[in-house]
Amino acid sequence: MDDPSRRLRQAVAQQGLVVPGAFNPLVARAVQRAGFQAVYLSGAAFSAAQLGLPDVGLFTLTELAEELRRITAVCSLPVIVDADTGFGAPLNVARTVDQLARAGAAAVQLEDQQLPKRCGHLSGKTLVDTEEMCQKLRAAVQARGKRELVIVARTDARASEGLEAAVRRAQVYLDAGADWIFPEALQSEQEFAQFARQVSAPLVANMTEFGRSPLLAAQRLFELGYAVVLFPVTLLRVAMKSVQTALELLQREGTQRALLEQMQSRAELYELLDYRDYEQRDRKYFSHSNG
Repeated sequence: MDDPSRRLRQAVAQQGLVVPGAFNPLVARAVQRAGFQAVYLSGAAFSAAQLGLPDVGLFTLTELAEELRRITAVCSLPVIVDADTGFGAPLNVARTVDQLARAGAAAVQLEDQQLPKRCGHLSGKTLVDTEEMCQKLRAAVQARGKRELVIVARTDARASEGLEAAVRRAQVYLDAGADWIFPEALQSEQEFAQFARQVSAPLVANMTEFGRSPLLAAQRLFELGYAVVLFPVTLLRVAMKSVQTALELLQREGTQRALLEQMQSRAELYELLDYRDYEQRDRKYFSHSNG
């Protein structure tokens, strides 16, 4: 049986991965059609696009797992899932990992913030102590069992405790069983390089826009030692800017004619949805029933 976690591990071992974030199943399908090898389910994008809520830990495990099931039903790419703080204490984390693995996750990301969590590029974050995060990671590893699910440990220590503290936390998290490390909100190319020199593990770089990190090209990050480069909210931001522009034009002109060149056509949408395959199957069903 094809294992998305195994495919994800193999892809990272062979080359660096550029991983866009998908804010719904249709976008995930578009990411796959565009030739990427993995997709990211961002908590921030999910909160905003599906629930209309800010990224402060308001969605539930049930809501996240259901969205993941919808994505994996139509997209065969390995999905890296942002599970925020794991929805509670170590026992909660164990259930989170199990439920997300059952829903099709290839990797589950856990972070070391306290609730209420905040966007990693905003101020005001507080962290759990190192041992509490290690307990969560050990629970995650145990809940994984014999599955190849990747456990990603994200540390937000750079903003509140400094770069060296982030490095120390990362090293301890690896000892607790994390497979990959995700240092959030590093503030310069030099910091990305220093972190990679000091932490020996597959590393995840977050290239979110309008934050504290410089927007480095993926190839440069691979050269610095990063294995995965995330673009978690890029597609949502582009889409919502287009929505805003279209609404302003409709309000002003009362027609969408000037927008047609910017739209995905009906034919393009149907192709992405495999509409023709559904039509063919429908005709086949009816032909058998009438035969």
